[in-house]
Amino acid sequence: MGGENHWGKESTVEIVELMSGMEDRGWQARANCMGVDPDLFFPERGASTREAKEVCRGCVAREDCLEYALDNGEKFGIWGGMSERERRRLRRARAIERRAQAS
Repeated sequence: MGGENHWGKESTVEIVELMSGMEDRGWQARANCMGVDPDLFFPERGASTREAKEVCRGCVAREDCLEYALDNGEKFGIWGGMSERERRRLRRARAIERRAQAS
């Protein structure tokens, strides 16, 4: 992988293990990103996310991937076709919806 990067060595190891099937392969085995360089999903700050999101577009595992990222608080990278900023917005919207339903 070529050393330390801005998202941290641990995150890189985690995504490599996830994508190579060293963990539970359920939805990951069906994902479009299998066999794609994991670095594509962790672009440098300010770099385009378009290519990574294109891999996610139409993926049968997209929703599972997104939920995995939300459930596990993934802070970096493209998961389920969404950036961290987009996932933060989604988490906030869901929290607001839950509060409204609880009222």
